[in-house]
Amino acid sequence: MSLTPELLLHAYSIGIFPMAEHRDDPEIFWVDPKRRGILPLDGFHISKSLSRRMRRSGYLVSIDRDFEGVVDGCADRAETWISDEIRRLYVALFERGHAHSLEVWESDRLVGGVYGVTLGSAFFGESMFSRRTDASKIALAFLVDRLVQAGFTLFDTQFLTPHLASLGGIEIPRGTYHRLLKEALDNTAAFTAPPVPKPQDVIQRSTQTS
Repeated sequence: MSLTPELLLHAYSIGIFPMAEHRDDPEIFWVDPKRRGILPLDGFHISKSLSRRMRRSGYLVSIDRDFEGVVDGCADRAETWISDEIRRLYVALFERGHAHSLEVWESDRLVGGVYGVTLGSAFFGESMFSRRTDASKIALAFLVDRLVQAGFTLFDTQFLTPHLASLGGIEIPRGTYHRLLKEALDNTAAFTAPPVPKPQDVIQRSTQTS
């Protein structure tokens, strides 16, 4: 039996998330890491080089403009856990308002982005991609700013990669994560409410909170 969006949301609410071994794998398994990656919303680092890139790149940022394009961009690599079934589930969540994307554009070309799931004041980051220098970093900077402005309290990155660690990501024990998750589920936040800011506003607010 195929998984449903409702079952997927329930899984997130109890701290687990799905993965597939590869893009053609029809099976999905559930993951609940002993140590969980999160990005503290007051700890994101915008470096001087990224700040310059944000001001000068000319990239445009949008919200929920091309969710499927972002998912496909994230899956467009030699090895991916985003199978057809997982893609179907997240598109269904997007259509129900529980999944969102942030896109980075160069003219009319999608060059980077990030997507994830929202419940309460928790944002569960799923994946991001980049087709231009620093496009995924810019997406993450705008995403963190949006989460703060919209009232989110938890940014779950699932695992901690060196890339995320360099931007302020940390690892926490499973028990600590479940406590933070419970608190986040008791609150509300509106991902689409804040307007898309100017790069200089994102940079300024990051400087004030980091």
